[in-house]
Amino acid sequence: MPGVAGRGGRRRTINEINMVPFIDVMLVLLIIFMVSAPLITTGVVDLPSVGKAKTQPAHVIHIVVGDDGALKFRKDEQADPAPLQLKDVLRRVREAQGSDATIPVVISADRQVKYEKVVEVMDRLQSGGIQRVGLAVRQGR
Repeated sequence: MPGVAGRGGRRRTINEINMVPFIDVMLVLLIIFMVSAPLITTGVVDLPSVGKAKTQPAHVIHIVVGDDGALKFRKDEQADPAPLQLKDVLRRVREAQGSDATIPVVISADRQVKYEKVVEVMDRLQSGGIQRVGLAVRQGR
């Protein structure tokens, strides 16, 4: 309630902001946040581990993305010397899989390759219905 100051016969009100309720509310909020912060669970992302697979599948299709962005095709460690275009990736993988759609496709890329090039290859394969697409990694680092 604003105070009233009188001087002579004239009365005027004194406008003041009472800070005590504001400070009380801030302290209560601070305590609530301090108590509830440890109770909030952070989102856990389960990332795949490297090196847990004991055996590699018998048949694997590799698509190698070179440091210049050129694509190469390799099936069961037999490299195809002809360069591969992005538009032909899906056709070549389907030809190599034949009737067995469970043969995995592994994309290997040089460290200097732009991530966009690898994603383009993965997108082309997954939009074409290839189920098992993975990335090759180097073990030990």
